[in-house]
Amino acid sequence: MAPAGVVLGLALGTVGSLIVELVGQAGGSTVAHPTPTVSIIADIVFDLGFVTAALYLCVLRGRVRPSDFGFIRVAISTGAKAVVLAAIAYYAVTAVYASVFQLHGSDKLPSELGATHSTPALIAAGLFVCVIAPIAEEFFFRGFFFGALRKWRVVIGGRDVGTWLAAVITGLLFGLAHTGSAASQYLIPLGFLGFILCIVRWKTGSLYPCIALHSANNALALGHNQLNWNALEILGLVLASWLVVGSLTLPLAPRAPRAPRSA
Repeated sequence: MAPAGVVLGLALGTVGSLIVELVGQAGGSTVAHPTPTVSIIADIVFDLGFVTAALYLCVLRGRVRPSDFGFIRVAISTGAKAVVLAAIAYYAVTAVYASVFQLHGSDKLPSELGATHSTPALIAAGLFVCVIAPIAEEFFFRGFFFGALRKWRVVIGGRDVGTWLAAVITGLLFGLAHTGSAASQYLIPLGFLGFILCIVRWKTGSLYPCIALHSANNALALGHNQLNWNALEILGLVLASWLVVGSLTLPLAPRAPRAPRSA
């Protein structure tokens, strides 16, 4: 199912985004140089193609529940601890990597979405980069792809390393998926982020900490690299993004009913 999901998702996303770009030509956009509006819609359709592929393949195998993809609530303390530890590991490795190889680069996607052109464009780009993309990508990579691969049983030296292998493969694919939207030299750190997010999904049993870290990282990249915002403004973007993400995804994992009180 995992490779089938990648192939089907890529096909649906590519065809869907191409249709959006062709339709956008009526408004003055071109396939080579799409307008920010067309770019945002095309990118949303592309991500939804992978979500659709994952859902379709899972439905073929039987009943699908949100919890199957990791939409399971965890204690705030558990989720916060996982996010903090994962963020420290990711940013520490990225800092060392950038220092050793003297790398300088940033995401190109927000500028292509017109984030600096107008307030409406900024809002639209922020919603996509900090809300829609984290939800869709975590659903596919950590919820579906990693969820399928981690069922492998790979025994090495008497130990089952199937889950670790699944995390490595998912991380590599996650990094490659950002080809074009991030500087090529940063695909390795992004692959490491994909690996770390798999470990978070594995250890917490939930997709929510993964979405939270992914959203915060994108907000930091957008606010710092593209908009030159200060720390307080970036923090506001992170919190606002989490609020929207929560309002959209928390209903998928209702609270467990309370046990009745004893008489």
